[in-house]
Amino acid sequence: MGITDQLTATLGLVTTMARAGVIAPLRPDKYVRIAAAMVRENMGITSGFASAAQRCPDRPGLVDELGTLTWHELDQRADAFAAALQALPGGAPDVVAIMARNHRGFVQSLIAASRIGADVLLLNTSFAGPALAEVVTREGAGKSLAIVYDEEFTPTVDRALTETPDAVRILAWTDAGRSAERTVETMIAEHVGRRPRRSGSRSRIILLTSGTTGTPKGATHSGGSPMTLKGILDRTPWRAEETTVVVAPMFHAWGFSQLVFAASMACTIVTRRKFDPEATLELVDRHRATGLCVVPVMFDRIMDLPDDVLARYDGHSLRFAAASGSRMRPDVVTAFMDRFGDVIYNNYNATEAGMIATATPADLRAAPDTAGRPAEGTDIRILDADRRELPTGEVGTIFVRNSTQFDGYTSGATKDFHDDYMSSGDVGYLDAAGRLFVVGRDDEMIVSGGENVYPIEVERTLVAHPDVAEAAVLGVDDADYGQRLVAFVVLDEGASTTVEGLKDHVRGNLANYKVPRTITVLTELPRGSTGKILRRELHDLVETNGE
Repeated sequence: MGITDQLTATLGLVTTMARAGVIAPLRPDKYVRIAAAMVRENMGITSGFASAAQRCPDRPGLVDELGTLTWHELDQRADAFAAALQALPGGAPDVVAIMARNHRGFVQSLIAASRIGADVLLLNTSFAGPALAEVVTREGAGKSLAIVYDEEFTPTVDRALTETPDAVRILAWTDAGRSAERTVETMIAEHVGRRPRRSGSRSRIILLTSGTTGTPKGATHSGGSPMTLKGILDRTPWRAEETTVVVAPMFHAWGFSQLVFAASMACTIVTRRKFDPEATLELVDRHRATGLCVVPVMFDRIMDLPDDVLARYDGHSLRFAAASGSRMRPDVVTAFMDRFGDVIYNNYNATEAGMIATATPADLRAAPDTAGRPAEGTDIRILDADRRELPTGEVGTIFVRNSTQFDGYTSGATKDFHDDYMSSGDVGYLDAAGRLFVVGRDDEMIVSGGENVYPIEVERTLVAHPDVAEAAVLGVDDADYGQRLVAFVVLDEGASTTVEGLKDHVRGNLANYKVPRTITVLTELPRGSTGKILRRELHDLVETNGE
């Protein structure tokens, strides 16, 4: 990039940040303190929390079920917990694993671990003991480990740490009336007013891939570029020092990114431990929130509320409702925006690549199933199996290039790269307007009788039936055809259709080889805590039923 291009890019960044209020009229000494705080944080991923504490110390920083913490209080409590971690009998841990829901214990542990230079391992709250044991053993091999977890996960943690007896256990959330020897709150109380010894090393955040079809992998991130900030602000209407409700799980890449981004904007973060659709609407109205961060299935649950319940809430303070993590139902997107305004922003992200594309409300009105247009600073190519670029409208593997690609998997493995472009692991296409459409995972494609079938096409056709609420389609081994299609559907209440009726519906809209051999009706599809369908469990169900 030449000098002129660099100046143009810098000017664009400054203009965007000023428009969003990130750059605002502040006293010069305040800017000095902000800069100094961010330097102390090694300009790491959590430096936005320190910056907000200097920018607006008395503004509410975090609101959870225990009350409100100002940015100054949150900063001081994180310092106290960091000092407490360094004062542990075995010294500061090398790795701090966090298995907690959305609340102050999670946030304080995240900031504190970063301040002592420890690696932060974010654990899925849906993990069973064996999966947790595998991840903890793999990521903590040869290192000292502290695990911070909610009391409800004690049986899982007990089972997972049988081979790691030296791990330090700290409770982040305890049930009412219960006490424990070592909790985040007691450690903060014992070290209030203290500051940690700053580590020269920069903390790494280890985010786990979704693992919906296999064992989750650890992907490390140490930070992004300023252009990432510009790309988000140019596409989604964040404004500094406003209020954002974050109910997407914070351990997941999407919820985590929204938490960190809100802090960098000094936006008050409102959250609650467990998602509840009506409670979420109440939080938006009570706090006059301008932002809402969810995973797509949360839109489904909100719009499933009875009309008389939905009518109690206004929601018109919202300027954006951002989602990522799984496919969005086009009918739900349209219904939500019809009721609450054109505020949905669909983000196509990957744990390894950060933000790839964003669909604005205008994009979603034109094509409710689009993943949007490439984010600024991100290039997308659609390549075939021979790594040749495909023309508009043709389906191939999605390859991306941007400045937020991950540092690598903790196992030492990496993603598939081609000419500096990284495979997202998804297949899709670009339309004539430059909008991206994700067809599915590259390992989900079904080859039946020599014909390629993408599950999402059949799923969309099934959901288009007036009696079908949700659908999932798999390919299973078949001696005659290589693979055959099996489908699982959730029907609307009072539905009268039959399995044969659903097959006829698919046959009337798609080629005959795309009609599922069997269709099973379920009361609900198995989902992880981020809303993604757990296809492993559906495969297990196929094997159990002997299909």
